[in-house]
Amino acid sequence: MNKLTEIEIQGLHEALDDEYHSWTTYDQVIADFGEISPFSHIRAAEERHIEALGSLFARYELPVPENPWPGKVARYATLQEACEAAMDAEIANSKMYDRLLMTTQHQDILAVLRNLQEASQQRHLPAFQRCAQRAVSGQDSGRHGAMHRKGKKGQI
Repeated sequence: MNKLTEIEIQGLHEALDDEYHSWTTYDQVIADFGEISPFSHIRAAEERHIEALGSLFARYELPVPENPWPGKVARYATLQEACEAAMDAEIANSKMYDRLLMTTQHQDILAVLRNLQEASQQRHLPAFQRCAQRAVSGQDSGRHGAMHRKGKKGQI
């Protein structure tokens, strides 16, 4: 196994921190609005992303940092605001992966980063776009509307 450069290690830390931030943000939205799609589904996906990055940390014998984000993420007054912020976060996430993909030649790292970027672009972003559109069209009316839909399943 080849040793990682400092830039590669920093990239893994940045990716993991971003996934931790997303998971914690979506967890906070769920705490505020109830088990609502797409947040509940994408929170589960973020857990898998964290595990995928964790496997790279293990493979390269790097200590896995703890999630620093609980209690430190933004809170939103409405579901619309949460959906729009999530859209922005997924767009930023994709750009981050564009940059990180240029920092390594390790095929295992490239594969994980590409998979995470694809999930963000192809599944998470469109789900949050639909969420924001539903909120704009009045199907979601803030906390009250979100609580009425608790348990309803959606597509991501």
